[in-house]
Amino acid sequence: MESSRWKYIAIIATAALATVLIALLLVNIFTRKQEARQAYVAVTNLTEDTIEPAEWGKNFPREYDGFKLTSSTGPETRTRYGGSEAFSKLDQDPRLKTIFAGYAFALDYREERGHAYSLRDQDETERTKKKPQPGSCLHCHGSMLPAWRAAGNGDIQKGFEAICAMPFKEARQKVTHPIGCIDCHDPKTMALRVTRPGFLNGIKAYMKTAKGIDNYDPNTMASRQEMRTYVCGQCHVEYYFKPEGKAVTYPWAKGLKIENIEAYYDEIKFSDWKHGETGAPVLKAQHPEFEMFNQGIHSRAGVACADCHMPYKREGAMKVSDHWVRSPLRNIERACLVCHPFSAEEMKARVETIQDRNKALLDRAEEAVVALIHDIKDAKEKGATDEQLAPAFKAQRSAQFRSDFINAENSMGFHAPQEAARILAESIDIARQGQLAVRGLNLANAPKLRASTK
Repeated sequence: MESSRWKYIAIIATAALATVLIALLLVNIFTRKQEARQAYVAVTNLTEDTIEPAEWGKNFPREYDGFKLTSSTGPETRTRYGGSEAFSKLDQDPRLKTIFAGYAFALDYREERGHAYSLRDQDETERTKKKPQPGSCLHCHGSMLPAWRAAGNGDIQKGFEAICAMPFKEARQKVTHPIGCIDCHDPKTMALRVTRPGFLNGIKAYMKTAKGIDNYDPNTMASRQEMRTYVCGQCHVEYYFKPEGKAVTYPWAKGLKIENIEAYYDEIKFSDWKHGETGAPVLKAQHPEFEMFNQGIHSRAGVACADCHMPYKREGAMKVSDHWVRSPLRNIERACLVCHPFSAEEMKARVETIQDRNKALLDRAEEAVVALIHDIKDAKEKGATDEQLAPAFKAQRSAQFRSDFINAENSMGFHAPQEAARILAESIDIARQGQLAVRGLNLANAPKLRASTK
């Protein structure tokens, strides 16, 4: 009887303890749910003039903590082909000095640092110090909305055009902060938004051509998932400055593929500069991540830029988008493994294999382009006229633009591996055809066809 009584006591005690633990769990769950219902506490009033990220951080401390980390630099931020360390691309790839001869990028071409440095890097580059630049350069390097409104008397488009037309030094006086919260978020609703006139004008032209949609406005017509790509694509793109007024323009009226962009430039007879060694009218690709991403498997699967570069994370009961914008290779567990059932080591190896193959093709393409440049230069020294060299000039323009398109795009081919390989194959082929055109001139002491520059 005594043992039975103790059994009953043990059962009752166990049941009581379990009840307490379940109650505590339910209280914790209820507390977390209440916490999650309030996405933020409005400590300060945010307006269209609140450009200081720290002020936004009072309401959104979790996101601001991530944003501050975009100031991280150094070898620990590096990936095999990029990162946030401002190493010189000219030192790493000396062929670029020949490819960009006569252009500002032959003076200074560095790896981009994080968003926190977007304005400082623009101030410090030799391209703005030694070569006169327009205010257009600030389109994606600073928090521009207040400056555009002021310059346009409340009209952002007019203000954008006015500041683009200013000399860089004059326009720079109107901007105080690098890229920040206000550039991607509505201060009242926190909704994602596109603020860059270059993108708004470019996507409107593209949607009319590609899908027959007139007056497309992503801020009212795009899905939230699309906006999680558009807010990145408003700056990570190919662009040019219109000759009159220097307005930043995205060349998408014929489409997003490189041949569409090239056809657009050819039609308006645009060139960034005349090459310093050959005199060919050539193009400089900027950083066409948006264009290349749209040709890749992740875009077709409905993945957004933010899914990989700003993946979600948990902080308490809160689901937060990580605002430490960086390479997914620095954050594989959250950026990749949410969708891919492999180890971090396996995913990194897969990415680097793709990048290594594209780098090998890029090296061959640049070798072919530089060889063509040397052959054209040799032919000119032997008396070839610009008229005779017109086919070679065209080949240089086309081949060089293709190799630069992949070199300037910050994924080393990963965003769209097959498209990158196609573009580089065309670059090699076109450059070699250009060399054949030079050899076909039958000049006295004509240059031998170069296989490489070594």
